[in-house]
Amino acid sequence: MDTKTCRLFAEYNRATNRKMDALIGNLDPDQWVRDFGGYFSSIRSLCNHLYICDFNWLKRFSGARTFSFIQDPVFRHDLKFGTTVLGDIATYREKRLGLDGLILDFVDELGAEDMDRRFSYSDSSGSPQDRILGGAILHFFNHQTHHRGMVSIYLESLGIENDFCDLIELA
Repeated sequence: MDTKTCRLFAEYNRATNRKMDALIGNLDPDQWVRDFGGYFSSIRSLCNHLYICDFNWLKRFSGARTFSFIQDPVFRHDLKFGTTVLGDIATYREKRLGLDGLILDFVDELGAEDMDRRFSYSDSSGSPQDRILGGAILHFFNHQTHHRGMVSIYLESLGIENDFCDLIELA
C-alpha cells in the first residue's frame, strides 16, 4: 500500500458514499429500517455499522503516530459497536459527509514512511492487535466496499437502481 493508493481509495470512498447517500436520501423512513434478513438487517443498520467502524479505525490509526485529524471534536467520545448512532437519514448523511472528510484529512497526512509503521490497538472484543498501518488501511477501505455492496443489494430489492463500482473513473 502506498499513499497515492490511499488517496485514490479515500476519494472513491467519498464519491461513492455521496452517490449512495443521494439514493438513501430518497428513501422513506420505512425503507430505511426495513428488515432484509441479513446480519445487518436494514440499510440503517449497515450505514450505522460502517460509520462506527470507520470512526473506530480512524481512532486506531491515530495510535501509529500523531495525526492532526484526530483533534476534530467528533473524536472526543467513543462509539461502541452495537449502538445506534444514526437514527434518521438526515443525521446519517450529515455525519457520513463529515467522516469522509476526516478520512481524506487522514490520508493527506500519510507519508511513505507510515505505510510500514507498526501500531497496536485493541479490537472490538478488547483483544490486543499489532498491525502494519498500510495493511490495516487497505482492510479499512475493503471493509467499506464490502458493506456498500450489501447496501446495493438492499437498494436493488427496493427497486432502486445503483452502481457503486466506479473506481476506474478516479484512477
